[in-house]
Amino acid sequence: MRGKVPLGDLLQKVEVGVALAAQSQPPPEGEWGVLRLSALTTGKFASEQAKRVSAADASRRSGLEVRGNDVLVVRVNGSPSLVGSGRVVSEVPPRLLLSDLMFRLVPDPAKLDPKFLGLLLGSEGVRRQVKSVIRGTSGQFQLPQREVKALSVPDVPLAEQRQIVAAHAAFERRIAAVERVLQKLRVAEAALVARTTAGTQVRVKLGSWLRRIEAGKSPLAEDTPAGEGEWGVLKVSAVQRGWFDAVENKVVRDPALINPRFEVRPGDLIMTRANTEDLVGLACVAHKPPSRLMLSDKTLRLVVDHSIADPEFVELVLTEPGVRRQVKAAATGTSGSMKNIGQDSIQGLLVPDVSLDDQHRTVAVRAASKARMDSLRKQLVKLRAIQQGMVEDLLGPRPVS
Repeated sequence: MRGKVPLGDLLQKVEVGVALAAQSQPPPEGEWGVLRLSALTTGKFASEQAKRVSAADASRRSGLEVRGNDVLVVRVNGSPSLVGSGRVVSEVPPRLLLSDLMFRLVPDPAKLDPKFLGLLLGSEGVRRQVKSVIRGTSGQFQLPQREVKALSVPDVPLAEQRQIVAAHAAFERRIAAVERVLQKLRVAEAALVARTTAGTQVRVKLGSWLRRIEAGKSPLAEDTPAGEGEWGVLKVSAVQRGWFDAVENKVVRDPALINPRFEVRPGDLIMTRANTEDLVGLACVAHKPPSRLMLSDKTLRLVVDHSIADPEFVELVLTEPGVRRQVKAAATGTSGSMKNIGQDSIQGLLVPDVSLDDQHRTVAVRAASKARMDSLRKQLVKLRAIQQGMVEDLLGPRPVS
């Protein structure tokens, strides 16, 4: 059967980035910057997530400039599920430095393809190992460098690695095509909100549209989704822009930890209280949630006053650029950790004062595109499941001749 080797045997080195005094704004074109952790935690490599640093400080660290084909890994994060996640850099502007919250894994080119290494880092076997060796307490978790090198990975010949990468890339092209259509629909949705609010000069506090905000709790739970008839507690990833992903939950087996008062009900408007900077404060309506799913302490139920506001319009308006800027300004937390927004700050968000009739009309116009978006998301889920299954199968045991 195919053997296993320590990942360190396939690497030339593991590099840690640098902590530099940095300004909060991104670097102008041609100037030096250091990557934010959010460059690696938003699903894809996001080079725009960077902070400006002085040329004098950067020049002394130019050896840590990020380059194309680099394999970057989250070293420290407030969310253990993000620690150890990796991204392969395809294109990157010049003069961006590696942060001290990240590793750069440098493969031995005779043994390991960088893109194959990226697939390994996302495989179930490696993710299980990472989870078992993470160190730290609530709020700050880290992956030691020695544990990265000790990860047990399949010993796959270089030619076969490239075949697996090519098969994965074919799925990526299909997924990208669906995502482009989704993005066009999101742009149209944003334009719809902009048209609805264009003539609205007055803003009101979001709290005036709410009866109350209810918080959940996070009981001890296993990191696997609840099965039929079981209770689960939501992960923050259950709240997506424009849709509720019920699969993102953790099973709760101890009956003493189950509280039906926190159960998600059809029509609930759920918001993330804690998440990464770009995702904190997102909200979605849970239209047909399965039974026995509870709010976690990182998710909130916004109980809307239906005589004043439509929950689906509130979901939409919370994505408006002006509101998102308020959310980011109100969110607290240090670099590398989860951002949090308090209930008082949520109540105080200023939203366009749109009449209930106009809200209903906007939601009705959105209905067709929302149905199309839901269909596309289901396609993406299916494609990604097939893609991941294919990769896991190709990484699995093989007879040794």
